[in-house]
Amino acid sequence: MEVPPPLVLKRQLFVPSKTLMGPGPSNCSQRVLEAMSNPVLGHMHPECLQIMDEVKEGIKYIFQTLNDATMCISGSGHSGMEAALCNLIEDNDVVLMGISGVWGHRAADMARRYNADVRYVEASFSRALTLDEIRFAFDTHKPRVFFIAQGDSSTGILQRHIPEIGELCQQHDCFLVVDVVASLGGTNFLMDEWKVDVAYTGSQKSLGGPAGLTPISFSKRAMTHIRQRKSKPKVYYFDVLLLGQYWGCYGTPRIYHHTISTTLLYGLREALAHFCAMGLRNVVQRHQECSARLQLGIEELGLEMFVQEEKDRLPTVNTIKVPFGIDWRKVADYAMRKYNLEVSGGLGPTVEHVFRIGLMGENATLEKVDMVLSILNEAIHSIKLRAVKTERSKI
Repeated sequence: MEVPPPLVLKRQLFVPSKTLMGPGPSNCSQRVLEAMSNPVLGHMHPECLQIMDEVKEGIKYIFQTLNDATMCISGSGHSGMEAALCNLIEDNDVVLMGISGVWGHRAADMARRYNADVRYVEASFSRALTLDEIRFAFDTHKPRVFFIAQGDSSTGILQRHIPEIGELCQQHDCFLVVDVVASLGGTNFLMDEWKVDVAYTGSQKSLGGPAGLTPISFSKRAMTHIRQRKSKPKVYYFDVLLLGQYWGCYGTPRIYHHTISTTLLYGLREALAHFCAMGLRNVVQRHQECSARLQLGIEELGLEMFVQEEKDRLPTVNTIKVPFGIDWRKVADYAMRKYNLEVSGGLGPTVEHVFRIGLMGENATLEKVDMVLSILNEAIHSIKLRAVKTERSKI
């Protein structure tokens, strides 16, 4: 039997221009898009390795770390979560998950696959975990690894106590893994000062790069543990001792580990360069100012933020309660159909309960905030009006 070439591939590729103001990805800048149109290089060419070195320096800056074991995983943000757990966990290790949304549960699923003894400390609905709750969980479970998302994009919750958690982990001889995929750039994060053992982020959020490369960094303490493991990490692809040799982290000759996407590398390099040129403090301040303006606008529209305490709200992914009687899908469809604007619904515990509005990277501007508020208001009123007309037609 001969399979014919598909007719669909005879058509010219068409990609519409959309404003991406959901939980990610965000829009890439023209600088990043142009960088990705450069010629492909070999994954071991000296020019490629030089770009990798420059990317490493950029990651150290955005994480505020001097860790040698700083690199990228070729994969989306999930690959960072996988790599962190894969390298740290040994059979029957107690791993405590800080839960403020869907990502702690996702990490738990991964940890079980590495034969971890998974325990939980879970925040109440729409609230962040308190330090007292975390301390009690440490005393009860005595974890070897503690995982927490600084910002959970499914709920819009920000965990503010990472410095104190870092100290707590040191006291309990526990490794601290912090997911900063959604939070980096929207709030402060000081990896070394806060004694974080593993941190990873997404290239496609506030960095404004293409998805597919995940910046990650391991502390010296974590690397000592990994080198002293009783067995090798269970997944070759995520073995940081091998991957770090490809990235030139350990002062040894580079090895072939896998074929990195050079086009994604160019995009991430330019996204990092733009981020560094603006300055970390300025980027964080801009994201926070945009979120504050959005929250004020939401209140003026008569809507309500999902996260109860203002100080616990994530600036980059803002969650707004869906008004009673409104179908969030119709609002999202209206915004996309009429304005090519992405607004998302909830995820995990917030499904059907919230809108999620992302203010990240290129879209973290006051002009974009005003635009999304106007369109959200218009969409809700349009749907309400249509519902009234439908009811009248039934009379």
